[in-house]
Amino acid sequence: MPESKSPTVYDVARQAEVSIATVSRVLRRPDKVAAATRERVMAAVQELGYVPNASARGLAGRRTGVLGLLIPGHDLPTTSDREDARSVTGEVAFIDDRDGSAADPYRNRYFEQLVRGAEAAAWREGYALMVAAGRDMGREVVMHDLAGRVDGLAAVSRTVPDELLRTSIGRTPLVLVAGHSTADGDGADGGSEGAGGAEGADGTDGAVDGVGPRGAVGTTADAVRVDNRGGMRALVEHVLAVKPPGPVLYLAGPPDSPDATGRAAGFRDAIGGDGAGSDVTGRDGTAWSEALGDFTWQGGHDAVAAHLEQDTPAAVIAANDQSALGALAALREGGVDVPGTCVVTGFDGIDESRWSTPALTTVRQPMLDLGVRAVELLLRRIADPGAPSTELLLPVDVLLRHSCGPHR
Repeated sequence: MPESKSPTVYDVARQAEVSIATVSRVLRRPDKVAAATRERVMAAVQELGYVPNASARGLAGRRTGVLGLLIPGHDLPTTSDREDARSVTGEVAFIDDRDGSAADPYRNRYFEQLVRGAEAAAWREGYALMVAAGRDMGREVVMHDLAGRVDGLAAVSRTVPDELLRTSIGRTPLVLVAGHSTADGDGADGGSEGAGGAEGADGTDGAVDGVGPRGAVGTTADAVRVDNRGGMRALVEHVLAVKPPGPVLYLAGPPDSPDATGRAAGFRDAIGGDGAGSDVTGRDGTAWSEALGDFTWQGGHDAVAAHLEQDTPAAVIAANDQSALGALAALREGGVDVPGTCVVTGFDGIDESRWSTPALTTVRQPMLDLGVRAVELLLRRIADPGAPSTELLLPVDVLLRHSCGPHR
C-alpha cells in the first residue's frame, strides 16, 4: 500500500477556500484574521490533520521562527548527586533537611520570571523561544550554535563578553537585557537616570556596554533594563528613616554585574560616603560597611554571620532578595530580632520574599515585563534592521513588609 502523503498548506488553503498567505496568518497571527475566516481555516487544519513544518517555513522566509534567550548559568552540575541520602526505601530517598541545605542551589528565581515573560511574548507573535544558560560561554557556542539557530537573540548582561557583542551586532538582531545604559554603566558615576534611559550620564548619546555610538546601524544593540539605581536610592532613604539606632551593613552583588553596580550607586546616593568593605560614616553620621553577598542565599548568610562576630547591624540592605533571605537566616541563628533590633531589605521581588519570616521588604522588578519588552524590541529589530536603536528603562516599586515596615 502506498504511503499516504502528509497534508500541506496548499491542501488547507484549497479546502478552506483561502490563499496560502491567509492560512499562514491564521497559524502565526490568528488575532489579525476575521473570526469566520479563522474558524474555516482551523476546521480545515483539524480535518486534514495538517501540522505546520517549521523547517520549511524557515527555508521559505530565511527565518527559523525561533528567538533565543541567553541567561547566565551558575556552574550547573553535569551529573545528579544522590549521595546525601541518609536512609533509602526502594527508590525514595529520605534526607535530613531541617537546616534547609537540600534546597536546589542552582535554581534562580530572578530568571524564571524573565523567561516566562519572554516566552509569552514570543508565542503571541508566532515564535518559539530557545533558552540557553551558561557561564563564560565561548564564541563557538554563542555565535555558531545558538545564534545560528535563531532569528534574533536577547542576552542577559554578563553572559556575553563585550568583544563577542561587537562581532555579533550586525549579524544577528540583538537585545541586551539588564545591561549598561551607557559606557559608564548604569549611570554609576552619579549621572541621573531619566525615565526613558535614552541618554548617557553626561546628557550625550550613550552606548550599550560600550559597543558603539547610539543610532549607528550595525554598531549598537537595543537594550531594556530596570531602574536599579533609583529603586535602591528610594529604598535606602526609607530604611534610614525607620531603622533602629545603629550601623548599616550593605550586601553587595558581584562586581561584574551591571545590576549590582547600579544598586550600589543608589545605595551611596542615599547614604553618602564612599567605602568598599571598611567602616564609613554617611552624610547624616550613620556608620555603614559593605560585604559581598554575591546575589546568593549562601553569600548573604555567610557575610552576615561573619559580621555578627564583630558587630550587630541595625539594618542589612541586600542587593538582591536571595542574599537578603540568607541574611535573615543568619540573623535568626544569631538571635537577632528582625525588625526590632535590625531591619532587612532585598531587591527583586521574588515570590520567596513574601513567605519569609518575617516577610521581606523589597524593591519589586517588573521581571515579566522585562522579558516581554525584550522580545518586542527584538521583533522590531528583526522587522526593521535599520531602525534607530532603542533603550528602555522600566520603573520599579518598593514593597513594604514586616522586615522593614512603613514610617511609625
